[in-house]
Amino acid sequence: MGERSSGGEADWPGRFLLHDLAACLRFYSRLPVPHLGPGDPYAAPDFTTVPRMLPVAGLILALPAAGALLAAWALGLGPFLAAVLALAVSVVVTGALHEDGLADVADGFGGATRERRLEIMRDSRIGAYGATTLVLALLLRIGALATLLDRVAAVAAVALLLAAALSRVAALLPMVLLGPARPDGLSSAVGRPSRGTLGVAAGFGLVLALLALPFGLPAHGILLMLLLSGLAALALTRLAASRIGGQTGDVVGACQQAAEIAGLLGLIACLPA
Repeated sequence: MGERSSGGEADWPGRFLLHDLAACLRFYSRLPVPHLGPGDPYAAPDFTTVPRMLPVAGLILALPAAGALLAAWALGLGPFLAAVLALAVSVVVTGALHEDGLADVADGFGGATRERRLEIMRDSRIGAYGATTLVLALLLRIGALATLLDRVAAVAAVALLLAAALSRVAALLPMVLLGPARPDGLSSAVGRPSRGTLGVAAGFGLVLALLALPFGLPAHGILLMLLLSGLAALALTRLAASRIGGQTGDVVGACQQAAEIAGLLGLIACLPA
């Protein structure tokens, strides 16, 4: 018999992975996900292990957007409107969490000193750099989805799901490679994922990538998605190290956005025009 949990529930294989998945869904979305693990349901999750299920959570969070993409396309709304509606659904589901981080990083990294950069990033107001970067990022994502629908409509939703999963694995790089830039920030409070946690998350991401092959995505396109997603996040991680000497939640969000865009563009480059 397995050990008993604190709530009297018998352990079973995968129970802790399910708890981690629920924690990721709760933390990264506005969805009413039940609290399955022990402890305070309103506390930030322990990121030393929880992110190992992040690629699976990313795929689940992208399902409503993929459904909206397919529904709009089936209704004959065209690739542009279908892509806009899909992105709108995605933003509603996630509460624009990563988009907010991207805008804050764009504003903050332009500051004159490290302290000023961190101060700007904490400011809830958005500046010219942040607004411009956010608009460009949204346009790139809309354009990528519209192009996918135009070229290979049958696999556009699969590409969206895979990009959502892989980009969230890539977004773990700053958390693993850099310490928190602020001792009182959220990234400091949730803990730092281990390299083992990153390895498990990357393993799940690779499995999802392999599962996408039978749906018609080209193998070399998926490989380029993996490569460019990681490189985009790594480049932003190095920039964060030089600009603020560490990582914040905003940096993690910006890495996710950069990785998703880079992955989609890499896939499109491998598709016939």
